[in-house]
Amino acid sequence: MLFAHAYGAAGAEGIPQPAGQGEPVRLEVLQTEIETTSGAEQPEIRFVQGEVVQEVPPQPVVIEPTEHADTEAASLRELVGQMDGSAELPREVMCLAQAVYFEARGEPLDGQLAVARVIVNRADSSRFPDDYCSVITQRAQFSFVRGGHIPAPNRGTAAWRRAKAIARIADRDLWDSEADDALYFHATRIRPRWAGRLTARATIDSHIFYR
Repeated sequence: MLFAHAYGAAGAEGIPQPAGQGEPVRLEVLQTEIETTSGAEQPEIRFVQGEVVQEVPPQPVVIEPTEHADTEAASLRELVGQMDGSAELPREVMCLAQAVYFEARGEPLDGQLAVARVIVNRADSSRFPDDYCSVITQRAQFSFVRGGHIPAPNRGTAAWRRAKAIARIADRDLWDSEADDALYFHATRIRPRWAGRLTARATIDSHIFYR
C-alpha cells in the first residue's frame, strides 16, 4: 500500500521547520490505485481525489404569526368576545385590567381601550415608570389607588371579564384606538389646569384624551 504524504508550512505561522531542509513541500493528495494479486483475490482499493457532495433537502419555511394573525374580528366587541375570560393574566396585565375596571368599567369598550392605551403608552415613555403596575400606582395619578395599592375587583362580574379582555387587547396591540398615542386623560366634567398645555387627541364618551 502506497501513501504519498508531504508536510509543509508555507504561509503557516507557529509551526517550526527542521533545520537544514529546503523549501517546504505543499501537502497534496495523489490519486492512485493499488491492486493486490498475491494469494486470494483482494478487493481493489481506490483513493479518489475530490469531494463527495450530497444534496440536502430543502427545509420547510416556517412563517411566524404576526401580532394581528389571531384576530379576525369585525368589531372591538367581537374581539372582546373572542378573548378567553378564564385565562390567567400575568401580573402586569392584571394591573392593567384592574385599572380599566376601576377607571372605566362604565364606559363603552372603545373608551375602556383608550384608558388602557394611556397606561401602555406611559410604560413605553421615558417620562413615566416602565411597567404597568408602577404607572398605575405612581403617586397622585389614579384616584382609585389607595396608599399605593390597587384594590381587588369583583371577579365574578361581566365588567371584570370585559376589563381583562380589554387589557389583553391593549397589551398585545390587537385593536386600534382613537387615543393610540395619548398619555393623559380626564373626565369631561372637570377642566384641570394642565389640559391647556396639551394637545387633545380624542373625546370618547365621558373622557378627553391628550398627548
